[in-house]
Amino acid sequence: MKNDKEIVGTLLGFDDFLSMTKVSLFCSEITPEGRRITKLDQILLNGNNITMLIPGGEGPEV
Repeated sequence: MKNDKEIVGTLLGFDDFLSMTKVSLFCSEITPEGRRITKLDQILLNGNNITMLIPGGEGPEV
């Protein structure tokens, strides 16, 4: 993501505007206190915020 967040999950689908829906995902971000991992059930992610997709990547260790 553009703001140094990393989202790992399963891509369910996308539309012509590259808005993406993911499910069973983890959001990882670096904070002044260290790395913070948040589990989310499902989100709709705007494609303008995506900088890279890595198929088959590993999820974070929780």
